[in-house]
Amino acid sequence: MTNQERIVIFIDGSNFYHSVKDTFSLHDNEIDFSKLIEILRKERLLIGTYYYNAPLDRGYNEDVYWKQQRFFSELRKIPDFHVILANMRKTHRPDGTIEFSVKGDDIYIATDMLSFAYENKYDTAILVSGDGDFVPAIRKVQKLGKKVENAYFLVSRSNFLRKVCSSSVLMDEVVMKCIKERK
Repeated sequence: MTNQERIVIFIDGSNFYHSVKDTFSLHDNEIDFSKLIEILRKERLLIGTYYYNAPLDRGYNEDVYWKQQRFFSELRKIPDFHVILANMRKTHRPDGTIEFSVKGDDIYIATDMLSFAYENKYDTAILVSGDGDFVPAIRKVQKLGKKVENAYFLVSRSNFLRKVCSSSVLMDEVVMKCIKERK
């Protein structure tokens, strides 16, 4: 048994994608996730990284769908990296446009964060998200004696979420170190 702090990283994929796009005008496939994980773990024992998102609608844009599938495949090659897929909801708006939204990812994150805490799989959870909806789950995890760090972007931060967490790290600075070189 080791006395090293055990961590699990939970990544809100949709929040990450939009934050990277809005902050850097990049897609998440231009980020080196292995490097990102190394920076976030800080020499601690990584139990696993869990990335939550939803597959795009193949019929809406097949090229973009396959690009996303390749991205998911690349993530799955990272040791102890798990891609958990939720559902994509398609809504037809009155003006004739179609709106897509990821549904179920937050509940998967909250459930995994809580169940892993109850199962004593980690000492610290790192939540990569700016979504304040996670606060009730975080409070419960903390009642179980676990720490939660919030890795957030300026464009999508929740001050309430950051205040509830044990500590926080600004992802804008971290991601700058993880942008892949363009070929």
